Amino acid sequence: MSAGPPSAPSRSEAIAAHVEAGGKIAAVLPVHAPRALLRAFGYLPVEVWGPPGQDTSRGAVRLQAYTCSVVRSGLAFMESGKLDLADVVVVPHACDSLQGLGSVLLDFVRPEQLVAPLYFPRDDGPAGVDFLAAEIRALRSRLEAHTGATVTDDDLNAAIDREQEADGLLAELLAARLHLPWADAPFYRVVRAREYLPAERFAELAREALAARVDAQRPGTRIVLSGMVPEPYSLLEAIENAGAVVAADDLAATGRRCYPRTEGDDPAERLARALLGGPPGATRGSPVHDRAEHLADLAARSGAVGVLFWVVKFCEPDLFYLPQLKAALDARGLRSAVIEFDITDPLPAGAVTRLEAFCEVAS
Repeated sequence: MSAGPPSAPSRSEAIAAHVEAGGKIAAVLPVHAPRALLRAFGYLPVEVWGPPGQDTSRGAVRLQAYTCSVVRSGLAFMESGKLDLADVVVVPHACDSLQGLGSVLLDFVRPEQLVAPLYFPRDDGPAGVDFLAAEIRALRSRLEAHTGATVTDDDLNAAIDREQEADGLLAELLAARLHLPWADAPFYRVVRAREYLPAERFAELAREALAARVDAQRPGTRIVLSGMVPEPYSLLEAIENAGAVVAADDLAATGRRCYPRTEGDDPAERLARALLGGPPGATRGSPVHDRAEHLADLAARSGAVGVLFWVVKFCEPDLFYLPQLKAALDARGLRSAVIEFDITDPLPAGAVTRLEAFCEVAS
């Protein structure tokens, strides 16, 4: 292993630098958001995936007990005042819980920030693109009214170009991961900087990381990691201790966000086609067959021998797919295991034991 990957600014450091330069912050809930649109209005999109370890009691009083910890923790984070620096809160409709969170914020919490729900279609075809493009245009109008600024199509297309360059480098990083001489935990700290760094700064970080590629591949039993987010990072350390390595991922926070480059004069349509053109995902309602084919392809290209489903407890989209998805992988000769967790809890000892058993059987 090398001394370590290039150092990325922390989330708080990136926020402070952007605000000091006169910019504003947009807090973005999972999973897919039009980052370029926010950047064009001077916002730095900062994603809110929990965060881990957050006391969720303040959020839990407004939500059902079976709401996932990402949503409960995100609401508690906001209610604690830790998102007061944000000027806008974007809530994409990735699932019923997030849609419900948007309603709670609009009707009950009513924060001072602009709350902007963004509804995603469950269709990747022309009708879905038209629907999402209309949603993006509506959000653009709301931001114009909120900020008093006007963004031209040329400005927005330029912002899209910058974001898509960063997305391409994210895909390169994920594809090169076995040739990068770092353990999974430090690797993900670089990759997940995409959640909060400006596209230009992330592009610099990614190029610096990619320059460290070596010919040799990291040793270990290769697995595909699927789920929402690789939290807590002690999971990644447990995978390494079990003699395994994450060879590819189907995580909503990383692998499912390798969006394609798009062209065209209409920026809303460009954004819609990109956001709907990424890898198939549970939060987009992709067919089970497409999800299974994608996981099988990830395993084949990376040499992985199995898929670990690291599922947030009560995550409706992921849990809905699992019975048919596991059966489809079994039919393709790919082993799989499911471990549920709550991002607000430490890594359970039982999860470590199941992980070790899975890696031993799969190797």
